[in-house]
Amino acid sequence: MVQKLDTLPETASQTAGPYVHIGLMPSYAGNPGSFDEEIGTSPLCGEVTGQIIEITGSVHDGTGWAMRDAMIESWQCDAAGIFPGQPGADPGLTGFCRFAADAQSGEFTLRTVKPGPVRGRGGLVSAPHVSLWIVARGINIGLSTRVYFEDEDNSADPLLARIEQRPRVETLIARKLDEGRYRFDIHLQGPKETVFLDL
Repeated sequence: MVQKLDTLPETASQTAGPYVHIGLMPSYAGNPGSFDEEIGTSPLCGEVTGQIIEITGSVHDGTGWAMRDAMIESWQCDAAGIFPGQPGADPGLTGFCRFAADAQSGEFTLRTVKPGPVRGRGGLVSAPHVSLWIVARGINIGLSTRVYFEDEDNSADPLLARIEQRPRVETLIARKLDEGRYRFDIHLQGPKETVFLDL
C-alpha cells in the first residue's frame, strides 16, 4: 500500500561540514596517499599562451569572519576565450581547479592564466571571467559566482547587465593589486554580499 506523501517527514538538510575536504582533497585534510594524484590541483597542465595571474581572497561569513574551511572549484576558458574541449583550445589549460582556504588565515589563492572574452550565442560576448563554486560548513547547497577583472572592459557583459541593483556589480569585480595579481573576497551575507548565480 502506498503512503501519502504528506505522512513522510522531510529529511534534515546537511552542510558540507569538514567531510568535503576528506572526500575531495584528502591530502589537504591530512590523509595523503588516497589518490595517486588529486583532481584539479591546478588548471595549468603545461605551457599556456597568455598572462599567468594569481587571484587571492577569502570567503567571509555573515559576521565578517574569514571561513577557514571553505573549498572552491573554478572553471574558465583560455586566453583566447575558448573552453577546454572546444576546437582550438589551449592544450596547456584544463580550465578546472579545486582549492581550499588556508586553515589558519582563511586566504585562498588561484594561480591560472587570465581568461579572454567568450563569444556566445547570438553574437553576445562575455567579459573575461572565472566561474567559482563554493562549499563550506553552513552552506547547504554550493554557491556559484563569477570573478571579473577591474582592468577589463566589463560594460557589455550580458550577465553583469542583468544585475538590477547596479552597486552589487562591484561584488563580482576583482581588484588589481599589481601586475598579474588580483584580490577577490566573497561575502556570504551582509551589506557586501556577493552576487550568487542560480545555476
